[in-house]
Amino acid sequence: MIPAKNQLRMSSETRSPLPLLFRRRSSDEIKNLTSVSSSLLPAFGTVVDDGYSQLKKYVIAPYDRRYRWWQTFLVVLVVYSAWASPFELAFRKVATGSLMPVDLVVDALFAVDIIVTFFVAYLDKSTYLLVDDHKKIALRYVRKLWFPMDVASTLPFQLIHRIFTSRMNHGELFGFLNMLRLWRLRRVSELFTRLEKDTRFSYFWTRYSKLICVTLFAVHSAGCFYFWLAINHSKPENTWIGTLVEDFEHRSIWLGYTYSMYWSIVTLTTVGYGDLHAVNTGEKVFNMLYMLFNIGLTAYLIGNMTILIVHSALRTFIMRDAINKTLRYASKNRLPEGLREQMLAHVQLKFKTAELKQDKVLEDLPKAIRSGIAQHLFCRTVETAYLFKGISEDLIIQLVSEIRAEYFPPKVDIILQNEIPTDFYIIVSGAVDMVTYKNGTEQFLLKLGSADMAGEIGVIFNIPQPFTVRTRRLSQVIRISHHDFKQMVQQHGEDGKTMINNFIQYLKGLKQEMLEEIPFLTELLGDLTIEHTAPNEGTQNHEALSYDEDPNVEGTQETSTTVSSTFPIRLIVHGHHPNENAMEDDSMGKLINLPDSIEDLFRLAEKKFGKRGSTILMADGSEVEELSALRENDHLFIF
Repeated sequence: MIPAKNQLRMSSETRSPLPLLFRRRSSDEIKNLTSVSSSLLPAFGTVVDDGYSQLKKYVIAPYDRRYRWWQTFLVVLVVYSAWASPFELAFRKVATGSLMPVDLVVDALFAVDIIVTFFVAYLDKSTYLLVDDHKKIALRYVRKLWFPMDVASTLPFQLIHRIFTSRMNHGELFGFLNMLRLWRLRRVSELFTRLEKDTRFSYFWTRYSKLICVTLFAVHSAGCFYFWLAINHSKPENTWIGTLVEDFEHRSIWLGYTYSMYWSIVTLTTVGYGDLHAVNTGEKVFNMLYMLFNIGLTAYLIGNMTILIVHSALRTFIMRDAINKTLRYASKNRLPEGLREQMLAHVQLKFKTAELKQDKVLEDLPKAIRSGIAQHLFCRTVETAYLFKGISEDLIIQLVSEIRAEYFPPKVDIILQNEIPTDFYIIVSGAVDMVTYKNGTEQFLLKLGSADMAGEIGVIFNIPQPFTVRTRRLSQVIRISHHDFKQMVQQHGEDGKTMINNFIQYLKGLKQEMLEEIPFLTELLGDLTIEHTAPNEGTQNHEALSYDEDPNVEGTQETSTTVSSTFPIRLIVHGHHPNENAMEDDSMGKLINLPDSIEDLFRLAEKKFGKRGSTILMADGSEVEELSALRENDHLFIF
């Protein structure tokens, strides 16, 4: 037994990131396409279930809607700090006057955010698992630069000095210490990064707004610092503003601010009217540095709209272009709203999962390594699926090597009713609904979760898919090709029989309403019951299943494990000679699965028609001697 303490540690370190699969909104409906693009995706092969749907107590999910609103509110306060810090440096009166109470409130709110950060889970970039261990969260925050800078930018140094000295200090040191609040600007950058990926907002105007904010901050900071140079010069009248405004240091604060902004904008735009110009050496040096900075800023503003956007946001442009093409296609063909939303959600999820770059990483690797990766990720999931329980490890390895993993967004059809059965699926994470359509109305049949299978009934019976399979939430599935699956199973006869037995037991456990959707299934299950109970009558029947061959004769074992014992071939049987007119109840024949032996075929025909036959003919009159020569949908005449 594992001690309880170790179990808790293991649970914390390997916690499955199910909350990553949930969208920001709790509603089951897709409110907008950002519900897909903003979801955090788990790594391929991560099995999640409802047992891991909660984080530890007192831990906040980083994508929680309330936490996101709190972060957005802090961005508003950051905008204030970005304006107030240079302003208070230039105009010291407001730093200890009207703006001081506001500064204290803002600093208090950011102090609260520091405390909250100790309770916010984070995504481990190496494992893509959500870490909710309090100790690890705290250590990660404290060890990084963020914590000391957050503290330094939050401390009210002037208030602390006043508490210890009982007097207010107007020194320049506190003005520069207040400039540490500009560290908070990183939050604005993070906000714009998130908005650029949010399709509810125009990418162009989001980027344009960012450039405007950068420009306004540069203008404001330069103007305030230029005024600070004037106010701290030994001869105020020998400054850029002192030559025009006498006794400017005792004039209105907003007068000085207006002159500062006017000079900064005129200089930034390279207009240079000449009415405000540098007078002393310090101002000339600052002017030179500011104009050099303007060259770089201008290049940034112009180049950012061309080269920078093209190179840094190429995937975003491609994604939005794909979305626009999808919208145009849907509009041109007048597709219904539900199908249009599915198309858009799938396009967004395609680009979201492309960030993981599995295909790009795996395509250059040798097949043996790719197979090893697939086994590590999906082997346990495949073994858990009901169809593959009890089969050999060799077949499991072959199956896992050929599967393909995919994500599907919420409310998207994975399988459509009556479509050609080309693949079947195993759900790794998430949930899907199995539904059917009756008289134009949709009817819910079954919910499938982790390790459940979908589409295998159509594949094994080789019939059109009897049900529609639709995702409930963001789901990860693995897809197995019908062709690859059949080829691999043909080489493993015993495993094929095991899978057929598993499949039969699964069919017997289906709900009655599901059995009704496949008309021949109830009768087929009855036939299979006869075929499986008949061998209990004695050793003679067991020999019949082996085609009455000597077990020592070479090739007998291979004959006894034909494809028909693995994938039932459907036949249509008639109880009369092909040249005779059929009775009314036998005009269409009886649909059956090909049994393992001719003796079993006679026994099954006797059950269907009430008489024992001794001859099997094809429609052209040729006699059947070997069952291996039969093909799908052949007509047999037994009399």
